[in-house]
Amino acid sequence: MGRMQGKTTLFFDTITNKVDSKGRVSVPADYRARIENGETELVAFRSFVYPCIECCTSDLLEKMAAGIEAGMAMFSQEQDELTSLIYADAKEFSFDSTGRIMLTPKLLAHAEITDSAVFVGKGRTFQIWNPENYAKEEARIRAKALKQRPILKLHDGEEG
Repeated sequence: MGRMQGKTTLFFDTITNKVDSKGRVSVPADYRARIENGETELVAFRSFVYPCIECCTSDLLEKMAAGIEAGMAMFSQEQDELTSLIYADAKEFSFDSTGRIMLTPKLLAHAEITDSAVFVGKGRTFQIWNPENYAKEEARIRAKALKQRPILKLHDGEEG
Protein backbone atom coordinates (compact mmCIF):
# COMPACT_ATOMS: atom_id res chain seq x y z
CA MET A 1 0.00 0.00 0.00
CA GLY A 2 1.25 3.53 -0.70
CA ARG A 3 3.10 2.42 -3.83
CA MET A 4 2.03 2.46 -7.46
CA GLN A 5 4.05 1.05 -10.36
CA GLY A 6 7.20 1.04 -8.21
CA LYS A 7 6.77 4.72 -7.25
CA THR A 8 5.49 6.21 -4.03
CA THR A 9 2.06 7.85 -4.19
CA LEU A 10 2.90 10.28 -1.40
CA PHE A 11 3.72 13.95 -1.94
CA PHE A 12 6.66 15.22 0.11
CA ASP A 13 9.27 18.00 0.17
CA THR A 14 8.78 21.77 0.10
CA ILE A 15 9.57 23.40 -3.24
CA THR A 16 9.25 27.03 -4.32
CA ASN A 17 8.59 27.89 -7.99
CA LYS A 18 8.01 31.13 -9.88
CA VAL A 19 4.51 32.18 -10.93
CA ASP A 20 4.22 34.17 -14.17
CA SER A 21 1.90 37.12 -14.80
CA LYS A 22 -0.81 34.79 -16.19
CA GLY A 23 -0.84 32.62 -13.06
CA ARG A 24 1.13 29.76 -14.58
CA VAL A 25 3.38 27.79 -12.24
CA SER A 26 5.46 24.66 -12.76
CA VAL A 27 4.29 21.81 -10.61
CA PRO A 28 7.39 20.08 -9.17
CA ALA A 29 8.51 17.19 -11.36
CA ASP A 30 8.21 14.65 -8.50
CA TYR A 31 4.61 15.73 -7.88
CA ARG A 32 3.74 15.52 -11.58
CA ALA A 33 5.25 12.04 -11.81
CA ARG A 34 3.12 10.80 -8.93
CA ILE A 35 -0.03 12.17 -10.56
CA GLU A 36 0.79 11.02 -14.09
CA ASN A 37 1.90 7.53 -12.96
CA GLY A 38 -1.45 7.07 -11.27
CA GLU A 39 -3.38 7.94 -14.45
CA THR A 40 -5.39 10.45 -12.45
CA GLU A 41 -5.89 14.21 -12.59
CA LEU A 42 -4.78 17.03 -10.34
CA VAL A 43 -7.62 18.71 -8.44
CA ALA A 44 -7.30 21.96 -6.47
CA PHE A 45 -9.63 23.99 -4.27
CA ARG A 46 -9.37 26.82 -1.74
CA SER A 47 -8.52 25.57 1.73
CA PHE A 48 -11.33 26.29 4.13
CA VAL A 49 -8.87 26.28 7.04
CA TYR A 50 -5.72 28.04 5.77
CA PRO A 51 -4.84 30.76 3.22
CA CYS A 52 -3.59 28.20 0.71
CA ILE A 53 -4.66 25.95 -2.14
CA GLU A 54 -5.44 22.30 -1.33
CA CYS A 55 -4.41 19.81 -4.01
CA CYS A 56 -5.03 16.11 -4.45
CA THR A 57 -5.61 13.55 -7.16
CA SER A 58 -9.05 12.98 -8.62
CA ASP A 59 -8.78 9.41 -7.25
CA LEU A 60 -8.45 10.75 -3.70
CA LEU A 61 -11.31 13.17 -4.30
CA GLU A 62 -13.48 10.16 -5.24
CA LYS A 63 -12.50 8.47 -1.94
CA MET A 64 -13.35 11.67 -0.05
CA ALA A 65 -16.77 11.69 -1.70
CA ALA A 66 -17.37 8.10 -0.60
CA GLY A 67 -16.31 8.99 2.95
CA ILE A 68 -18.63 11.98 3.07
CA GLU A 69 -21.53 9.90 1.75
CA ALA A 70 -20.85 7.10 4.25
CA GLY A 71 -20.25 9.35 7.25
CA MET A 72 -22.87 12.08 6.91
CA ALA A 73 -26.61 12.14 6.48
CA MET A 74 -27.56 12.95 2.90
CA PHE A 75 -28.79 16.55 2.56
CA SER A 76 -27.82 17.38 6.15
CA GLN A 77 -26.52 20.88 6.74
CA GLU A 78 -23.07 19.48 7.65
CA GLN A 79 -22.88 17.43 4.44
CA ASP A 80 -24.21 20.27 2.32
CA GLU A 81 -21.71 22.77 3.69
CA LEU A 82 -18.70 20.44 3.41
CA THR A 83 -19.49 19.43 -0.17
CA SER A 84 -19.92 23.11 -1.11
CA LEU A 85 -16.55 23.98 0.41
CA ILE A 86 -14.82 21.19 -1.51
CA TYR A 87 -16.63 20.25 -4.72
CA ALA A 88 -18.28 23.53 -5.69
CA ASP A 89 -14.85 25.13 -5.44
CA ALA A 90 -12.73 22.36 -6.99
CA LYS A 91 -11.08 22.61 -10.38
CA GLU A 92 -9.32 19.89 -12.34
CA PHE A 93 -5.99 20.84 -13.90
CA SER A 94 -3.98 19.47 -16.81
CA PHE A 95 -0.28 20.08 -17.24
CA ASP A 96 0.97 21.99 -20.27
CA SER A 97 3.97 20.70 -22.26
CA THR A 98 6.38 22.19 -19.70
CA GLY A 99 4.59 20.82 -16.61
CA ARG A 100 2.79 24.02 -15.67
CA ILE A 101 -0.77 24.63 -14.56
CA MET A 102 -2.61 27.94 -14.75
CA LEU A 103 -4.02 28.81 -11.34
CA THR A 104 -7.30 30.70 -11.42
CA PRO A 105 -7.56 34.28 -10.11
CA LYS A 106 -9.83 33.00 -7.31
CA LEU A 107 -7.21 30.48 -6.14
CA LEU A 108 -4.35 32.99 -6.44
CA ALA A 109 -6.26 35.63 -4.45
CA HIS A 110 -7.25 33.19 -1.70
CA ALA A 111 -3.64 32.07 -1.19
CA GLU A 112 -2.25 35.59 -1.69
CA ILE A 113 0.11 34.21 -4.36
CA THR A 114 1.79 36.70 -6.69
CA ASP A 115 5.22 35.96 -8.16
CA SER A 116 6.16 32.71 -6.40
CA ALA A 117 4.44 29.74 -4.81
CA VAL A 118 5.64 27.08 -2.40
CA PHE A 119 4.45 23.50 -2.85
CA VAL A 120 4.14 21.72 0.50
CA GLY A 121 3.93 17.93 0.51
CA LYS A 122 1.33 16.59 2.94
CA GLY A 123 1.41 12.85 2.20
CA ARG A 124 -1.59 11.99 0.04
CA THR A 125 -2.20 15.69 -0.66
CA PHE A 126 -0.18 18.84 -1.09
CA GLN A 127 -0.79 22.53 -0.59
CA ILE A 128 0.30 25.61 -2.52
CA TRP A 129 1.13 28.66 -0.37
CA ASN A 130 2.45 32.17 -0.60
CA PRO A 131 6.08 31.58 0.55
CA GLU A 132 5.99 34.24 3.30
CA ASN A 133 2.69 32.96 4.68
CA TYR A 134 3.97 29.39 4.72
CA ALA A 135 7.19 30.41 6.51
CA LYS A 136 5.04 31.89 9.31
CA GLU A 137 2.80 28.80 9.41
CA GLU A 138 5.78 26.44 9.48
CA ALA A 139 7.34 28.40 12.37
CA ARG A 140 4.03 28.18 14.27
CA ILE A 141 3.74 24.42 13.67
CA ARG A 142 7.35 23.77 14.71
CA ALA A 143 6.98 25.85 17.90
CA LYS A 144 3.80 23.97 18.79
CA ALA A 145 5.44 20.58 18.11
CA LEU A 146 8.41 21.52 20.28
CA LYS A 147 6.06 22.28 23.18
CA GLN A 148 3.68 19.35 22.73
CA ARG A 149 6.07 16.68 21.38
CA PRO A 150 3.42 14.73 19.44
CA ILE A 151 3.50 10.92 19.44
CA LEU A 152 2.78 8.99 16.27
CA LYS A 153 0.99 5.68 16.63
CA LEU A 154 2.02 3.42 13.77
CA HIS A 155 -0.58 1.33 11.99
CA ASP A 156 0.73 -1.88 13.58
CA GLY A 157 0.15 -0.44 17.06
CA GLU A 158 3.76 0.57 17.77
CA GLU A 159 4.52 4.07 18.93
CA GLY A 160 7.24 6.08 17.22
